Amino acid sequence: MQRYFIPAGQWSERTVRITGSDARHLSAVLRARPGERIIAADGLGRAAVAVITRVSPDEVVAGLEQPIAESGEPAVRVTVAQGLPKGDKMETVIRKGTEVGAVRFIPFVSRRTVVQLDERKEEKRLERWTRIAKEAAEQAHRGIVPEVAPVTGWRQLLDSAGRYAAAFICYEKEEALQFRRHLAALKSRAPAPDILLIVGPEGGFAEEEALEAEAAGCLPVSLGRRVLRTETAALVALSCILYEFGEIGGS
Repeated sequence: MQRYFIPAGQWSERTVRITGSDARHLSAVLRARPGERIIAADGLGRAAVAVITRVSPDEVVAGLEQPIAESGEPAVRVTVAQGLPKGDKMETVIRKGTEVGAVRFIPFVSRRTVVQLDERKEEKRLERWTRIAKEAAEQAHRGIVPEVAPVTGWRQLLDSAGRYAAAFICYEKEEALQFRRHLAALKSRAPAPDILLIVGPEGGFAEEEALEAEAAGCLPVSLGRRVLRTETAALVALSCILYEFGEIGGS
């Protein structure tokens, strides 16, 4: 069944109302008819099977039939801080990272960021990233829609590192600190920790940035001997964390 995230304000005791692009998708693309079933979710952990009762291009109404116990959320909560890359690579990180299990994305600007920021386009770009996260969460049957934060600065990002149980910075020059060993140490904590994962842009991090990150409490870790593209590094590191915590491949 197709899943749709519906704001809590559009839920009543017995029905949900689907509006906007989701209503147009149901009516015009899927040609939904009364009697068909969908999964309605509020993005906060509540979900239910709903039976469509009325369809129009502007609004689809469905009756709530049966609650569903959400099971698609990992216990460990990983925020992916991604150095702003060129082209549509940020969209790839958000889409695939949502599928894998990230709970939040923070695009940031650092010394080697080459993307030219345009404040006039920032709002539309953030709207697009948020929409991509929602669509990916629906496809992956997530219980929540991961948040996408506005583009932030390097210093602001480091100032937030102390809010997490652990913060890792993927640094290609790191050779001594093993990612797996640090993750194994975190596994003993209860409840499962919140983790910040920092990945640089295409040019990686300057040595000064790696030192600044360490001073802020971040652990520099290596993802192996192979050089990874920035969007690949984010997904590999995220997968490593979820695997180590038993969220991928079985516990």
